[in-house]
Amino acid sequence: MVTYVSALLYGVGGIVVAGMALLVAFQEKLVYVPVLPGLTKSYQITPARLRLSYEDVWLRSSDGVRLHAWFIKLFPDCRGPTILFFQENAGNIAHRLEMVRIMLQRLNCNVFMLSYRGYGASDGYPSQHGIIRDAQAALDHLSQRTDIDTSRIIVFGRSLGGAVGAVLTKNNPDKVAALILENTFTSILDMAGVLLPFLKWFIGKSSTGPKILNFLVRSPWSTIDVVGQIKQPVLFMSGLQDEMVPPVHMQMLYAKAAAHNKQCLFMDFPTGMHMDTWLAGGDRYWRAIQQFIEQHVPEKKENKSSTNNNVAAIDSSL
Repeated sequence: MVTYVSALLYGVGGIVVAGMALLVAFQEKLVYVPVLPGLTKSYQITPARLRLSYEDVWLRSSDGVRLHAWFIKLFPDCRGPTILFFQENAGNIAHRLEMVRIMLQRLNCNVFMLSYRGYGASDGYPSQHGIIRDAQAALDHLSQRTDIDTSRIIVFGRSLGGAVGAVLTKNNPDKVAALILENTFTSILDMAGVLLPFLKWFIGKSSTGPKILNFLVRSPWSTIDVVGQIKQPVLFMSGLQDEMVPPVHMQMLYAKAAAHNKQCLFMDFPTGMHMDTWLAGGDRYWRAIQQFIEQHVPEKKENKSSTNNNVAAIDSSL
């Protein structure tokens, strides 16, 4: 019996040590993947390939890191909402251009696409503290522009981008009008147990068991602790076939937020996977976002007539 217990303890100890080694050595590579296998760090295409009018924007984060972004406008004097878009953890903003092209058309909006530090043409190396600074730099830039309606800045984040967007929205109640979260995790701590199942008893926030490895995580991205502090309207978009982030994470985020914020809405899409919920959701997906914006971030009356005229001109040219 003593031998069996000793072997069990040694086995558990070995798992913990192996888990610690994996977390210390590889966590940044698991969380941040700026370069997809077989591709380069540079952009494969630009918005021009999709005939989108855009501006290359160069920013400085508060710690001096040089950042790149694309500001894409539906038409030159568009005063519709401006979507500050935060991508997932893998690849770069060029891989999201097809989705953004449709977003522009369906929502009659502008889109600002930020490359996190270490991604795309941005300098530096990704980290939680650094990316939070990057997001703030992007929002500060938009807030100072004179060619958009700065009262209608909406943050949109998918997966890791949702964690980024939640922090930014919480920290800027006077600059961000609303938040849209899609297929976002409760925390990286909980995701570690999903990606490395043998660690789930030793790491996480939402599951049970001793969490002796939590202190090793340098980028915890604890969205579950942030959403309950957000005062702006929040739309939760969940793909129920998400193969990366268990859909229950989005349900938990919504429950936490809705307990403190009555301006929360949850939408699920039965066939949506992690990356294609916007595609699988079809018209219902875009109508949900459009109605959310119309209800919570309505267009000013003085801008409606000019916007309608511009949209009609664009439609007639297509």
